[in-house]
Amino acid sequence: MAKKRLLEAINKINFDGEKAFIPYIMAGDGGLNSLKTKLLYLQDLGATAIEVGIPFSDPVADGPTIQSAGERSLANGTTLRLIMKEIESFYEVVKVPLVLMTYYNPILSYGLKKFAVDCERIGISGLIVPDLPIEESDTLRMELASTDVALVPLVSLTSPAERIAKIIASGEGFIYAVTVNGITGVRDGFDEQLKQHFVSLKEKSPIPVLAGFGISTPEQVVNIGALADGVIVGSAIVDAFHQNDLSKIQALIQASKKKVLN
Repeated sequence: MAKKRLLEAINKINFDGEKAFIPYIMAGDGGLNSLKTKLLYLQDLGATAIEVGIPFSDPVADGPTIQSAGERSLANGTTLRLIMKEIESFYEVVKVPLVLMTYYNPILSYGLKKFAVDCERIGISGLIVPDLPIEESDTLRMELASTDVALVPLVSLTSPAERIAKIIASGEGFIYAVTVNGITGVRDGFDEQLKQHFVSLKEKSPIPVLAGFGISTPEQVVNIGALADGVIVGSAIVDAFHQNDLSKIQALIQASKKKVLN
């Protein structure tokens, strides 16, 4: 089955001359009953899609801001099953694609087949699993094959050309291009070779290439977004919600709406 919804949402934004903007939130941070409010708020601001983080006790890709959000969520008793149940209660009013970001262990505990079926049933459009390498993804990929849930791959700055080719060939929805070596979090600058890295990825990839990790200001949304088809912003969004600084979120999303010349 073609993975269409997430891909089409990004392509539509790009066709209109804008960059895709995917904010990340941690489900259960501030209480699971706040999830619907946050999703609808981001949708109303014009998010292209929304990445929903699943809290995990041993994250490997998350920086301190998202780790702290995950700890607050876990302290509230949040689990993957409860998140899925909560999304099921309101998913019909969420019009933008939802992308779950989870580590592999919660999916295994949930049950691969049941997870795939439930994701399809409640309208999940994408899945990011940072600790699942492409070489070990076939089992999950098979369960998702009959759904419209795209398994979004990550590409790092240090990935060799041969591996990048394999990742791109398996890519669904979009290619998540990590802009830094390391974990998520706010950064002041980026590698000077980043531009060439994105030129190469976009030349090779038949699907959109989005930049993520370390993008935290409107200026970075514009500058890094210019290299890619869009950006993913996590720590800055999570922190803004935690501090109730909604103007910061508005400024970040607005920066992605600047028209670009093709």
